[in-house]
Amino acid sequence: MPIPVLMPALSPTMTEGTLAKWLKGEGDSVVSGDIIAEVETDKATMEVEAVEEGVLGRILIGEGTEGVPINTPIAVLLEEGEDSSAAEGFSGDAAPAAAPAAAPEAAPAPAPAPAAAPAPRANGARIIASPLARRMAEQAGIDLGAVNGSGPRGRIVKRDIEAAIAGGTAPAAAAPAPAVAAPTPVPAGAAVTEQPNSGMRKVIAQRLQESKQTIPHFYLSVDCEIDDLLKIRKDLNGRSDDIKLSVNDFVVRALALALRKVPEANASWGDAATLLYNTVDVSVAVAVDGGLVTPVVRNADNKGLAQISAEMKDFAARAREGKLAPEEYQGGSFSVSNLGMFGIKEFSAIINPPQAGILAVGAGEQRPVVKDGALSVATVMSCTLSGDHRVVDGAVGARLLAAFKALIEDPLTMLL
Repeated sequence: MPIPVLMPALSPTMTEGTLAKWLKGEGDSVVSGDIIAEVETDKATMEVEAVEEGVLGRILIGEGTEGVPINTPIAVLLEEGEDSSAAEGFSGDAAPAAAPAAAPEAAPAPAPAPAAAPAPRANGARIIASPLARRMAEQAGIDLGAVNGSGPRGRIVKRDIEAAIAGGTAPAAAAPAPAVAAPTPVPAGAAVTEQPNSGMRKVIAQRLQESKQTIPHFYLSVDCEIDDLLKIRKDLNGRSDDIKLSVNDFVVRALALALRKVPEANASWGDAATLLYNTVDVSVAVAVDGGLVTPVVRNADNKGLAQISAEMKDFAARAREGKLAPEEYQGGSFSVSNLGMFGIKEFSAIINPPQAGILAVGAGEQRPVVKDGALSVATVMSCTLSGDHRVVDGAVGARLLAAFKALIEDPLTMLL
């Protein structure tokens, strides 16, 4: 019996992906564990392993196809003795996520004919439809219970909804609102180039829009003098050719220790209860082509500067190659974003939900300061905390920044 190869869920939050490349062609033999394709998720390019063995009889989803929902058939494996005709009943348009659950209830009979009446649905049986068909039906105001499915096991697919719309099944009064806001019109005569949005770009847009619309941000800023930190960093870097600490390594370490001292800031909002994290896992924003990713330094409060530095160098290199595993950039209890290397003096970052805060770090620059009534010069770094006011009150945020400032300005305490 032909075996469908499904678009895998490569991370807990993945709902769709782009089939970037096929590494096996039709007719190639496949054994369990073979890498057969590459899939682009919102953060990285992941390899798809075969879980069954056979011959790749038919590719259902071509290279470069975007927005392929998880559990959608992308190819068909043929078992020994089967020829390519056995794969003819499969389509990449149908997502069989519900098929395994429905199998025990359905008799192993041929797929229902397209004209089969949808009577079983009237008794509360589950309607099986592809995600695309469901979206089209919702937008057109069509009741899926009144649509005959022409896909495998009576599944409703795109062509069924198109037929229902053409046949007038959609209610006349159901003029649905568009799923997405219409794009801003381009001024007449403007020269533009359209750049398709990648999966990463779409996810960034969705999450940050959700953050600004649903999270009550508030902002606190503090100036940190980092002359002592720069001296210690220079001294430590001069002692070894293998370890080269960055200012950001000190920032991650200081933030982690500050969160340990102010644990109520290391939390997330929940409707029933505030979630207090038992570990300090710092997400660090890393710029990559087309967006950014946030690899997580786990248990950062228990790691020294050298270990944090080594992890961040490895994360940054693999992030730019799109080779991070999902568990390396998902989760995290607090974030840090550093634009100091670009000369940015000060900025406010958007919270990465469900976290309750993010620390935005600017460049260290020489500024005039007053010490003991006398004017002097110090290297000052401005840091701004964006807090979720549902979780972090102003006083809690102020205590967190005070703890962070004390560590940054007295970096020897980070080495204890």
